[in-house]
Amino acid sequence: QVQLVESGGGLVQAGGSLRLSCAASGRTFSTYAVGWFRQAPGKEREFVAAISWRGGTTYYADSVKGRFTSSRDNAKNTVYLQMNSLRPEDTAVYYCAAKSGYSSSSAGQYDHWGQGTQVTVSS
Repeated sequence: QVQLVESGGGLVQAGGSLRLSCAASGRTFSTYAVGWFRQAPGKEREFVAAISWRGGTTYYADSVKGRFTSSRDNAKNTVYLQMNSLRPEDTAVYYCAAKSGYSSSSAGQYDHWGQGTQVTVSS
């Protein structure tokens, strides 16, 4: 069983940066791919980024490509989402999720979810 806890959210001005962390319990976390998703009020949850279990493969939603970077430190059981050049439309609750096997942009394929962390970008 893998338990995930996100942190690092907050209030930032447009153009600013935040780094989200996703800390995991479980000795097998290093074998899990991790995805980042977000959900804004009144909107469906959407894919943001994904990283393979070794960290060698990452991919991003077009809306964040070039601004967000995901990385992981398996020795620390932690995955990161560095968010730069933030925009008001990035405001949402951000979730990390884990799955065995290959990473995916489909939320339905992830078995384990964190509780989410709020990111608010002011204009």
